[in-house]
Amino acid sequence: MKLTHAMAATAVAIAASTTAAHAQTEIQWWHAMGGALGEKVDAIAAGFNATQDDYVVVPTYKGNYTETMTGAIAAFRSGEQPHIVQVFEVGTATMMAAEGAIYPVYQLMEDAGEPFDPSAFLQAVTGYYTTPDGQMLSMPFNSSTPVLYYNKEMFEAAGLDPNDPPDTWPAFEVAARTLMDAGVADCGFTTAWQSWVHIENFSAWHNQPIGTMENGFAGLGTELTINGPAQVAHISWMADMADQGVFRYGGRRGDGEALFTSGTCAMYFNSSAGYAGIGATAEFDFGIGMLPYWPDFAEGPNGGPQNSIIGGATLWVLQGRDQADYQGVAEFFSYLSSPEVQAEWHQATGYLPITMAAYELTESQGFYAANPGTDTSIRQMTLNDPTPNSKGLRFGNFVQIRDIINEELEFIWSGQKNAQEALDDAVERGNELLRQFEQDNS
Repeated sequence: MKLTHAMAATAVAIAASTTAAHAQTEIQWWHAMGGALGEKVDAIAAGFNATQDDYVVVPTYKGNYTETMTGAIAAFRSGEQPHIVQVFEVGTATMMAAEGAIYPVYQLMEDAGEPFDPSAFLQAVTGYYTTPDGQMLSMPFNSSTPVLYYNKEMFEAAGLDPNDPPDTWPAFEVAARTLMDAGVADCGFTTAWQSWVHIENFSAWHNQPIGTMENGFAGLGTELTINGPAQVAHISWMADMADQGVFRYGGRRGDGEALFTSGTCAMYFNSSAGYAGIGATAEFDFGIGMLPYWPDFAEGPNGGPQNSIIGGATLWVLQGRDQADYQGVAEFFSYLSSPEVQAEWHQATGYLPITMAAYELTESQGFYAANPGTDTSIRQMTLNDPTPNSKGLRFGNFVQIRDIINEELEFIWSGQKNAQEALDDAVERGNELLRQFEQDNS
């Protein structure tokens, strides 16, 4: 099913022609998708609106993830909350702690009589958003995982195989130096989202914990362990690469992308959801590879990598609206998670297909064959069954803790601290915020 402009126009026409005899119920959806992604969100809502006459989903952009979540919390306190709010994965613990504010998705779907099978969703996605007994609290929507983007034209010019990106960090360093020595790149690599890629996903990929108590899933008394031997060794290596000009830091979020798309750096770590943006900007042929791993630290099966973890967001339902409205929310969620809608969303954005049915539909449509590498994210996420170290994280105040990690990493890149010192300090500072969250929610 293609979410076409014609469908959107049809939905608008239907809404405009609604009479007082059959008033449609509005379902308010607050989200953090701007630009082209916001247009896709609007198209999804319009597609649902065109399928029935009872409800109209109204999507509203509310700023970035942090602004959207805090805005919804403030709106709930004043009794002006939306039905649905998009919350990024690191806000999960905060939403779970908001007792009485959320309408768990498993309960919503049961109350509405909508078919709902959690096993249809990717296990690596649902693990983030479920209770200890496997009940889903929010509806997966835009899930992504970090991957390696590389300039295939530079690889070929440097005598490297453009269809065989390095799969280990030692091989990655050799490739980066070869690209620079050949004079085809000014720097070997850059990265986006340094904490998410090189601390959180690095640890899961190597089956290493980043916190006690199953990375926070087992309770509020968790403490950070991001200063372990594997993390320190990897960040120390990155510091050496920065000193030698092989690694160039571009910023905390996606700021480093310009270093890749401009042809300055030959390789780049970013979200799988960066695919569309890179494709629209880069004027060269690029490939997509899995995250490299350190053989000395990888504790997945047979000494290889384990599985990566997600970023992105899910949709949380807020209590306090008319009970009859929630039937419309449930029906919209059924539409949103259908294979056709999810396949279209996945193919257009690079976000994961959140169900196996959407993945299989995309494959049968020939998308992966026509766009090599676009299945990397799903293969990486499903490489092995998640372990307590690789199913994700659930830390309170993690938005602020990520800021601390970013700050300490920047001290390393600037030469003010070594990796051990900075990560030790990040643990100490982060644990203070964990204790504050525990105190506030005990």
